[in-house]
Amino acid sequence: MNPFFMRQILAGLTVSLILVISPSLASAEAGKCVPRSGVIKNFKPTKPPKSLANTPFLDAAGATRSLADYRGRGVVLNFWATWCPPCVREMPALDRLQVMLKGTGVEVVTLSEDRNGAALIEKFFALNGIKNLPKLIDPKGAALKSYGVTVLPTTIFINGNGVEIGRVLGISEWDSPEMVAFLSGCLGTFDAGDPVRKTFRTPERRRSVSSLG
Repeated sequence: MNPFFMRQILAGLTVSLILVISPSLASAEAGKCVPRSGVIKNFKPTKPPKSLANTPFLDAAGATRSLADYRGRGVVLNFWATWCPPCVREMPALDRLQVMLKGTGVEVVTLSEDRNGAALIEKFFALNGIKNLPKLIDPKGAALKSYGVTVLPTTIFINGNGVEIGRVLGISEWDSPEMVAFLSGCLGTFDAGDPVRKTFRTPERRRSVSSLG
């Protein structure tokens, strides 16, 4: 057979195979971001997933930051405030979650809606033994409005491409093994240049109990 026609036939077969396989692959990938019933309290998937703006906020030194700083990593973006009792109650669990997610390419990013500056956040962290979370501030509520947050706490799950895949309204059990497995599987990052998602083992749950828990 003419080599040209042979290449055309092989190309056609390849395209057909891709069209057959792609839906199942897409379905499997989407399934990683659908938690089993009861795993995540108050979880609402974002349908369809949407890209989030790089709305600026501040770090403790007053430098401007945004979600662009975390591109390539999964983000658990938690909106909270020191005057919000449910927020205060879940902060120790989020602090433990940060440690449990180490090595997965997922980061917990806590964004305060307090208006009294970094000193208040630093004092709160020191008093409550919060050692692993970033001190970030949304001083005028710009990110709060940009991302459509209407209640505190609200936690948004964002993949490495800056796309929101879901959010949790209210508190949740952040340091459970099931939560860690879900977040690492759904938001875990890719190796550079490698489209194959990493595989993570669920870290053993820490037994430390916070006085605020």
